[in-house]
Amino acid sequence: MTHDHDLVLRPTEAQTTAALNPPAGRNGGDLVVETLQGLGATTVFGLPGQHALGMFDALRRSSLTYIGLRVENNAGFAADAYGRVTGEAAPLLLSTGPGALTSLAALQEAAAASAPVLAISSQIPTAGLGGGRHGYLHELRDQKASFRDIVKSVHTVRSASQIPSAIAEAWESALTAPHGPVWIEIPQDVLLAETVLPVVTAMDATPHELPPRPELTALAAHLLSTAARPAVIAGGGVVRSDAAGKLLALAERLNMPVVTTFGGKGAFPWEHPLSLQSWMEDRHTTDLLEDADVLLVVGSGLGELSSNYGTFRPRGRVVQIEADLGKLESNYPALGIHADARLALSALLETVPERADPTAPERVRTVLTAVRDRIDSQDLDLEQGILASVREALPVGSPSFWDMTILAYWAWSAWPGALHSAQGAGGLGYGFPAALGASAADRTKPVLAVSGDGGAMYSIAELATARQYDLPVTWLIVDDGGYGILREYMTDAFGDSTGTELSRPDFVALAESFGVPATRTSADTLGADLAKALSEPGPSVVVLPALLRMFAPTHLGNGDS
Repeated sequence: MTHDHDLVLRPTEAQTTAALNPPAGRNGGDLVVETLQGLGATTVFGLPGQHALGMFDALRRSSLTYIGLRVENNAGFAADAYGRVTGEAAPLLLSTGPGALTSLAALQEAAAASAPVLAISSQIPTAGLGGGRHGYLHELRDQKASFRDIVKSVHTVRSASQIPSAIAEAWESALTAPHGPVWIEIPQDVLLAETVLPVVTAMDATPHELPPRPELTALAAHLLSTAARPAVIAGGGVVRSDAAGKLLALAERLNMPVVTTFGGKGAFPWEHPLSLQSWMEDRHTTDLLEDADVLLVVGSGLGELSSNYGTFRPRGRVVQIEADLGKLESNYPALGIHADARLALSALLETVPERADPTAPERVRTVLTAVRDRIDSQDLDLEQGILASVREALPVGSPSFWDMTILAYWAWSAWPGALHSAQGAGGLGYGFPAALGASAADRTKPVLAVSGDGGAMYSIAELATARQYDLPVTWLIVDDGGYGILREYMTDAFGDSTGTELSRPDFVALAESFGVPATRTSADTLGADLAKALSEPGPSVVVLPALLRMFAPTHLGNGDS
């Protein structure tokens, strides 16, 4: 009997000839880029450094498109966004020591958001590995230790022949549910050494599937189909596994209200009669979820934001579908199903019968009306008007990327549909470089980035990147003269703020100095100015001077008015 794993693909005559006569002038860096091409990569991000020059030299002998950013952390954010919008592993090329370490915050965000980033860093020469203090440039005693707690897996190469297998193994890890960043490091001498190994061709790095256990989905199906008031919390795992269609089918079959977390925006149609939208920070939504006798949580760990800052107290049975084993039942007891969201929802759809509940849409309308009344009572017309103007200006199908800023916190709850933000790890500077990464994936439509003036300064250098590659990204900078949300938090808590007020440049003049068209707008003209910027080719900046406020929270007990 012949088993699949016993089959050996015999090389063709042409492959044998090519293997016996590899082209001259190749080095370890060529094995890196050839492997990436063999795995299907088309675009890489990064920033060169002395130890990594072997990789970067090899790029010019490859078909890979290189997008070079000005700061490693921003290159990581760009790779993160590329991975989010394409579902593909995004290569990120880095240099040893300071260059590698500068990417840490971006990799933390990729880990929190389950974005498949393939970070490939150089290392000091092989002779220096092992923890000694040899005095090499950029030397760390154990570079990979700085990343081990953040990424899914770490892969160290010590010889040229290990490069293809190590990268393929990391690629598979990055794309196996839950997606996430991985770390590969290759010593400088291995990257620079001439190689006579054959050119790397197609590589197999098929991600492992993560199916649910059938006895668990059978029990979950029974609980949901016999429930009186089932409801759903849909998180980012639904989006990452491309399971929105499965979720919609299941919700309609069982007549279950669905709320999406901030990371799960786009997982369920915004205007659907069963859609509670994304008002996770509102007590009215929390009350409905607590009242559910069976609550299905898909692709969410029910962390701080998704539990209304820990005030959520479910009274019914919780069924949690989660690909990240560490998140399963980490915050609430549940029937935990360790599985990819798409596979688990497919299994439920094969089992559950239709469940009638004519009251479900009315309960959803009641909650949304109460939420709207609460927001409307707080004199926040400026904020709501600005968000509506931004949404109206953005063409249908164009993605948006949001920094940690007050307008983004509004968008988490009130933006109708999908968006991308740094809410996973919560670091500043994500919006603009992430938008550049998404634009590199698809230059046929404009991309929107939104930042505050504080966050904008983290990524201002990437105006040069946007101009150099002529990427169609429009950057909306809301300028309130400081770290607006921290100003608000400190004033509420202490009566005054410290360290939140910022000197900043003339953003319009600064953008124009990079050759990027820019305009200063107002709340009244924002819609027209933003639409104009988005309709024109290449990068642009729109600056909105505005002091925005957040709606009152409900988890502190003072947001019910």
